[in-house]
Amino acid sequence: MSRLRRQQRGSGSAAPTRGGSRKGASLREGAPARPHALHLFGDPVEIDALRGRLLAWYDKSRRDLPWRALAATEPDADRRAYAVWVSEIMLQQTQVATVIDYYNRWMQKWPTLQALAAASLEEVNELWAGLGYYSRGKRLQEAARKVVSELAGRMPRTAEDLQRLLPGVGRYTAGAIASISFGQATGVVDGNVIRVLCRLRCIGADTSSPAVIDCLWNMANTLVDRSRPGDFNQALMELGATVCTPKSPLCRECPVKEYCRAWRRVEMELASASQKLFGKTTLVPDVEDCGTGGCPLCPPTAEPWDSSLGVTNFPRKAVKKQPRAERAATCVLERRGRLGAPEYLIVQRPSSGLLAGLWEFPSLPLAPGLQEEQQKEVLADHLRAWTRQPVQTQSLCFVGEVVHIFSHIHQTYVVYSLCLDGDVALDAASSPSRWVTEEEFHASAVSTAMKKVLKARETQRGAQSGRAKVGSAAVCGCPVLYWSPPGLGAALGAPQTGAGRCAWSALSMVPHF
Repeated sequence: MSRLRRQQRGSGSAAPTRGGSRKGASLREGAPARPHALHLFGDPVEIDALRGRLLAWYDKSRRDLPWRALAATEPDADRRAYAVWVSEIMLQQTQVATVIDYYNRWMQKWPTLQALAAASLEEVNELWAGLGYYSRGKRLQEAARKVVSELAGRMPRTAEDLQRLLPGVGRYTAGAIASISFGQATGVVDGNVIRVLCRLRCIGADTSSPAVIDCLWNMANTLVDRSRPGDFNQALMELGATVCTPKSPLCRECPVKEYCRAWRRVEMELASASQKLFGKTTLVPDVEDCGTGGCPLCPPTAEPWDSSLGVTNFPRKAVKKQPRAERAATCVLERRGRLGAPEYLIVQRPSSGLLAGLWEFPSLPLAPGLQEEQQKEVLADHLRAWTRQPVQTQSLCFVGEVVHIFSHIHQTYVVYSLCLDGDVALDAASSPSRWVTEEEFHASAVSTAMKKVLKARETQRGAQSGRAKVGSAAVCGCPVLYWSPPGLGAALGAPQTGAGRCAWSALSMVPHF
């Protein structure tokens, strides 16, 4: 077995460009070894051929995406750059299929930098709601305002200036804007590009390490086509998204497989196995030997090549940090609106931190180990800040638990509901708060997690409404915070209602919510 077969090992799919500091065996103490030519692109003929193959494939196979169409047809360079910028920010950690609708609505509402700069943060959050990673929208607007107020509405023209002058614009986003919008011959490196490059050159070292990232950026800058940099970068990303995928890659459909050393290794192993099967002894050419000890781009020797994985041995899969578990008590606080439909109390989160500035049902973190009655007690105390009236724990109706996974938090919402009687005045000294209808709730800047909470409450209400009978407790199934006016139930043809009973339940066609 060649030295490469002993050294060149790795497994898994694309690792993030940022992450932990765990180092592979190749990154040892002392002066770092230089990467072997095996892992690099040094042949101009090969580079030109790869560019041609990739661009020809992209011209034929690229997906029809709205930001690509706008970038290709918009004559105004600043609006072209703005359109690319919006798409790149939205596409961070978000699938293309999800982004398309958000992008179209965004560009329709704010077609220019000036329009976005004039918008309120509340408007931005409302449109961004459901897309996740909400600070992205805030930073995008902050940077747009800087371009308008400090740069006379003119976008920086180079990747270096874009990254230096615009808050929230990192190396990748700057490279994408500069190459696609302004034709700067600069590379890009994202998760898709990392995967493609690592397979093309059998790079199995930790792709979260700064040294490996620098090598990948140098490689991207070497490969980028000088005459069509934007198309080349998009082609490289498109290849990773549609062909060179994390799992089950379509290697036989890959336009650049002839230049892929991971593919070559798989083919050589298959050829060798085939000859052994038929008892042939013809020597199959071995994979090129790296030939250096401590190569900074080789996989660690502790992670052997797995023939069953093929090219998906590269890049090495990063060890993900498990999200921390948190619990919060949440109350869907309801009252009957003027037209009989339910209204919900929502409050605004702080302007910094997780879900900054978004609206939610009244919620608070729960300390570990609290029993149900203790959870209800702390939630009841919390609700008094808005209702300005006592809230009894027995008035809180348990809805269920709603789980939502953020990037770094496994969040469990312990959901209760509470129905209030009449017009409840809100405490102006508390956090910003307002009553909203269901339609207004969905149009507000609320997170996907809160939409799940409301869905759980509506599911409970539907189940309880089906069991409710005229003259029984409230159709909503919840205790209510009032005594019914004397005689009202009898006047409506129902038994006299008492504490915690809902006079509205006498009207089967007008249920209490």
